[in-house]
Amino acid sequence: MARVLRLDDDPSAAVLDDVERMVAQGAVVALPTESFYALGASIRHAGAVQRVWEIKRRPEGKPILVLIPGREWVGSLADGLSATAMILMDRFWPGPLTLIVRAVAGLPEPLTAGTGTVGIRQSAWPALTKVLRRVGPVTGSSANRAGAPPPCTAAEVLQGLGADVDLVLDGGPTPGGPPSSVVDTTGPVRLLREGAISRAQLEAVLNEAGIALGGARAGSGFRSSSERQMGRCSDKEVL
Repeated sequence: MARVLRLDDDPSAAVLDDVERMVAQGAVVALPTESFYALGASIRHAGAVQRVWEIKRRPEGKPILVLIPGREWVGSLADGLSATAMILMDRFWPGPLTLIVRAVAGLPEPLTAGTGTVGIRQSAWPALTKVLRRVGPVTGSSANRAGAPPPCTAAEVLQGLGADVDLVLDGGPTPGGPPSSVVDTTGPVRLLREGAISRAQLEAVLNEAGIALGGARAGSGFRSSSERQMGRCSDKEVL
């Protein structure tokens, strides 16, 4: 069974030291975000990233997004940024917006799923940001098996994945709600998943710059707005 550490809004040095050591050694950690708990593994550790893919039983061809502590990390993941990406970062980061960018060479294959691109997001969750500043970028896929509902509490993570993950950071119940919106900025701009940031909000910002927002292409690897998780943690039984 996974270890559990309490993650307060202002994590202690001892907790951060413990998490940093485990992540550097290739641990898979469940951690709270603005919506649900996510599976975090260091993107520097290919074996740990592969474990995330295996734990989730993720179908082939579905990439895994990356959570970053700040925009200074973008250059280590993105092979150049479009003007659109910069505009959206300026307006919506930190926050629930994942941007698809061209990936630098050498990233673990499960992050890109052979697409040559990677999804990145700067989280607005304060405790998570403090953890990421210690450990660097990690995977950010929800802490559930593919097709199962995402967990809102540490107890739900333990019930579903307690035998598979190494550490659960218990930050209390998360808000739930829709996941991050996903925008592909590698060519003609496309909304691949409408989530916490609406299409209307994105269009309002992009229209000011004369940029049109298209829809998702088939087989993009992300769910459409009609398929996204819309539950709130307050509506669920807390285990």
